[in-house]
Amino acid sequence: MSIAPDKKQDLIKEYAQKDGDTGSPEVQVAILSERIKNLTEHLKDHNKDTHSRRGLLKMVGQRRRLLDYLLKIDGGRYENVIKRLGLRK
Repeated sequence: MSIAPDKKQDLIKEYAQKDGDTGSPEVQVAILSERIKNLTEHLKDHNKDTHSRRGLLKMVGQRRRLLDYLLKIDGGRYENVIKRLGLRK
């Protein structure tokens, strides 16, 4: 459900705009996408885990808000992140 620290560092390196960048929308969306993927796999086995399902819905909403913000400030960066993560629009 959470991300291994080495996997998180790999995501930060891959999506960072510059060195030391951990707060850009691209990095945040990539980390949230990985957490969402892990939690989705967990819920396939534990379908009655409603507390985790609520957390998943909150993360999906947070990712959506970040993507909306990114689209508002720079459409090219938005398209790039969507394509790299394989998300739907």
